[in-house]
This record gives sequence, structure tokens and C-alpha cells, in this order.
Amino acid sequence: CEFEDIRRYPEAVRIVRAAGRAVGLAAIRVVKPGEEGLLKRVADCAPDAVLVRNLAGLSYFAQEHPGLPLVADYALNVANELTAVILAEQGVVRITPGYDLNWRQMAAMLGRFDAGFFECVVHQHMPMFHMEHCVFAHTLSDGKDFRDCGRPCERHRVDLRDRAGVAHPLMADVGCRNTVFNGTAQSAAEFIPRMRSLGVRHFRVEMLREEADAVGPLLDEYSRLIALEAQGRAVVRKLRVLNQLGVSAGTLDWE
Repeated sequence: CEFEDIRRYPEAVRIVRAAGRAVGLAAIRVVKPGEEGLLKRVADCAPDAVLVRNLAGLSYFAQEHPGLPLVADYALNVANELTAVILAEQGVVRITPGYDLNWRQMAAMLGRFDAGFFECVVHQHMPMFHMEHCVFAHTLSDGKDFRDCGRPCERHRVDLRDRAGVAHPLMADVGCRNTVFNGTAQSAAEFIPRMRSLGVRHFRVEMLREEADAVGPLLDEYSRLIALEAQGRAVVRKLRVLNQLGVSAGTLDWE
């Protein structure tokens, strides 16, 4: 779970636990000196795992909560087995491959380090950039930050429209920073059989603004793919998503 308001985390943990499921919480994308309290509030929710996005979070949770399972997110930029070894030695339980890898590069890394250690993102709205500037406060209030802006991010939905007319979702986080996500979801559905053949056993499907009734059918499609009961291209067409692995399709090698 990742919410713009960290006060929602305890409720999320309660709901998921009541359903008999495990729950993980995402830590903030950037940690500045003095912001360790935001990490402590995540740990205080007693999640089953934490998604760490930076070395500050990795260091904090490893030192202050050594028994808490940590999943290294893509922002730690694991692009080769050497980096994977370093993070494994720091105690993370899973590693998300960096988004800059094309398929050949990812396959090479999966062949040189235990592929069962990796958690591959197979569906997402790609995060395009993360910024300190809060567009919500700047455009929808007369304030400067959460102390005087009235928190318009809790009431308004904002997109940034590019020159081609595509609307890209803008999301605020707990640190009053903003992330812009690609307006079109992308899928690595075609690569799932190859990932499985190399030993990958953990797959992540990321939701952004999906309606509740769309989540179940989407997860069902990926469950069928992972069970090798569906074809990747057919699922891509059905979901109407971009057929792409990582940041750019320009470096993909399909052979």
C-alpha cells in the first residue's frame, strides 16, 4: 500500500489483516535528514514487509527494526548481480530489478543471481519523475506547504497534459512531494513465461487510480499468465495497455 496520507496506513493494515492476507507498506521515495520519523510511523504499523526506495530507508529499517522484511524497490537501481549481492547482504528479502534494463540485460542478471530473489513489476503506470515542488499547493491554494495549503491533494485529482494531449496522473506523497506517472499503463505480460523459465517466482502488479471493480479482473488476467494459462499478447490487447518492459521500448531485443 502507498498513500499520500500516512495516517491511512494503520487502517489499511487492519483491513488486510482482517481479510487474512499479508500487507506491505511503501516508505517515502526521498528521505531527508530529520524525516526519519516518517519511516518510524511506517514501522509502527507492524506491516508484514516494507518497500524501501532508498539507502536511507534501508539503513533505518535494518538498524531500528532488524526483523522487518524489506523489499528493495526499483529506485535502488539494481542492474547487475553485483548490486544484487550487496543488497542481499544488507538483509533484503526481495529485489525489484531497475527499470533501465532491457530484456537481454534483465535475463543476464537473472541468470547470474538467484532469480527467486527478484520481484518483477509486470504491470504499472511508469513513474516518470519525482519532484520537491508541490503542484497541488502551488495551483490550488495560497499556501506553501502542508501547514497552510489546506491539503488540496486530499480533495482534487490533478493530471499534467503533454503536447500530444495525453493526461499523466500527478500524485502527492506523505512528504508533500509529487510524482508524475505515465498516463498509459504498460505491461510486461509477454515476458512472464521467460521470467518463469529463469526462476522468477514473485511478480508485482501496481495499481494507481483503478476503480475497485477493475482490480479483481486485472489480477485474474495476470494470475492466468503466471500460471501459463494465457498468452501475453492476448492479455495486452484485452487490457489495452502498452506492451513494454522497463522505461523504453527502443532498447528491447525480441530475439
